[in-house]
Amino acid sequence: MPTSWKIAGSYFEACNCEVACPCVFTSPPTSGECTVLLAWHIDHGSFGEIDLEGLNAVFAAHSPGHMLEVKWKVALYVDERANQNQQDALTQIFSGQAGGHLANLVPLIGEVLGVKAAPIEYHSEGKRRSLRLGNVADVEIEGLAGQGGSDVTIGNHPFTAVPGFPAVVAKSKQMRFSDYGLKWEVSNKNGFFSPFAYQSA
Repeated sequence: MPTSWKIAGSYFEACNCEVACPCVFTSPPTSGECTVLLAWHIDHGSFGEIDLEGLNAVFAAHSPGHMLEVKWKVALYVDERANQNQQDALTQIFSGQAGGHLANLVPLIGEVLGVKAAPIEYHSEGKRRSLRLGNVADVEIEGLAGQGGSDVTIGNHPFTAVPGFPAVVAKSKQMRFSDYGLKWEVSNKNGFFSPFAYQSA
């Protein structure tokens, strides 16, 4: 019988597309390919009896064309502060193996470059989100100021890693990633952030 699980917390992403990323509307990326980092911080949650509160995960993906028409290369990073059982649980959830919403990404993946435990520093403050993934990646985004200083949001977009919550539109201060022969370094490009809540089907 599959393990029952539920997690919720804070999510953000940054990619090389111009703001706002057309991929979420199932259109081609602005530069012909997409390089994206997705990051999650779990405020509360569990996988069966395994507590996952306070842990992080990061997913790096390269799509050489339209994200729904080509196969991606991906890498997954789970929090090195987690014990082995927690790391295994994070791997199952964020790889889509445990079912739930992220299982929808599995058919799009052509090559898994690897899964690693790594130091992940995740920060959320006001309109800013940032991440440091050991010496592999640094990302910082800041939400765009809408009318009256309110957030600019996109709701119910068709292609998202986080269903059920409006995405706050952001712009990157920086996005750097270097691992598995992939190297990205961009700034002033697209970002999104939102709460997230996932659970087993």
